[in-house]
Amino acid sequence: MKITALRRPDSANADPQPAASIRTTASQDVAVDPGARNTRRRRRLLIAAGAVALLLLAFAWLARGWLASRDTVPLERLRIATVARGHFVRDVAAQGTVIAAVSPTLFASAPGTVSYAVHAGDAVARGDVLATIDSPTLRNEYERERATLASAEAALQREAIEIRRQNLLNQQQADLANVQIRAAERELARAQAAWQTRVIPERDLRKAQDDVATAQLNFDHATSTAGLERESLELELRTRRLERDRQALVVRNLARRVDELAVRSPVDGTVASLAQPERANVAENAPIVTVVDLGVFEIEFQVAETYATGIRSGMAAEITLDGRAYPGNVASISPEVRQSQVVGRVKFAGELPPRLRQNQRASVRIVLDERDGVLAFDRGAQLGEASRAVYVVRGDRAVLTPVELGAASIAKIEALRGLAEGDRVIVSDMRDFNAAPEILITD
Repeated sequence: MKITALRRPDSANADPQPAASIRTTASQDVAVDPGARNTRRRRRLLIAAGAVALLLLAFAWLARGWLASRDTVPLERLRIATVARGHFVRDVAAQGTVIAAVSPTLFASAPGTVSYAVHAGDAVARGDVLATIDSPTLRNEYERERATLASAEAALQREAIEIRRQNLLNQQQADLANVQIRAAERELARAQAAWQTRVIPERDLRKAQDDVATAQLNFDHATSTAGLERESLELELRTRRLERDRQALVVRNLARRVDELAVRSPVDGTVASLAQPERANVAENAPIVTVVDLGVFEIEFQVAETYATGIRSGMAAEITLDGRAYPGNVASISPEVRQSQVVGRVKFAGELPPRLRQNQRASVRIVLDERDGVLAFDRGAQLGEASRAVYVVRGDRAVLTPVELGAASIAKIEALRGLAEGDRVIVSDMRDFNAAPEILITD
């Protein structure tokens, strides 16, 4: 292509000059086919569309996982147990201390001043005097009641004498009445003989008959009165005797309390502690001294109240002291719960271990149940017999599954329903997920 430049002539008479030519890029231009260019454009669009589709598929796959599970948890945070069938031992383990099974504390029987005859740690025998209490008040009361008892005894004897005297008087009255009957009968016999000969009038005969009847009435009355007087006097004597016996009981009780002013050891053992200072003034029923029988030891332990329901007296137990195991039996289990703990005691089944010491630490294991072929899994901190659902691992998800759990031991828990052998159960603490139906497990 050529471009021609036209020059304006300077004058009408000027001669025309030839035009100058300009170089262009026409030699560099290449003809392009419109169909090939459209094909390359479509190919780029298809590649871009495929990439977008792949991104959308990946996003949809991730979104499906996120939408199906509301919460996520890393795998390293989980503790997973496998459900298996095998030997199941339900036991309870607890820490305890060695205590003396017999450790009586002796108390003051009356207020007074205490004086000790022993020191803490002294060995004593049964019946040895450990302390004495000087109680003038109790001794004065004892002497006063003894005097009252002597007075009651004298009154009883005096009453007995009076009763015998009164019985003699009553018997005398009855005997006199009997004599009067016999005298009246003799007079009646003479009157009847005289009346037959008509020596006396009929009036005298009738009077003699009335005298006999009167004497008989007097005798009967005297006899009845003597019987009633005897019963009344015997009742009075019984009342006096009961008063004497009641006073004797008071004196006997005071004598026991006076004897208890000398505090004696009830067992062979060792003086554990003196509860009062020397020559201290103590009140009645104040603790004086504690004695420990070192021949009988037990292990006192504490267990959670959930385990205490299965523990009974007489159950077999295993006591571990200084790395050695000893057989034992449950001696008692307290019915009281304190701070979610129950206190129990285990006694040794055989001979006592040598060199036992008070408050020495020991371990106690009590077997509650033992069976074979039980479906169970490792127990977690928050899983117990009351649990109603657990998280079961299904691929990359933990699914909340309803279950029924049975007996629980320290290490395992029995699965009754809802789980099969080989299932993987999360035994970690999952309370933070608020019982979500599913949880995504991430690597």
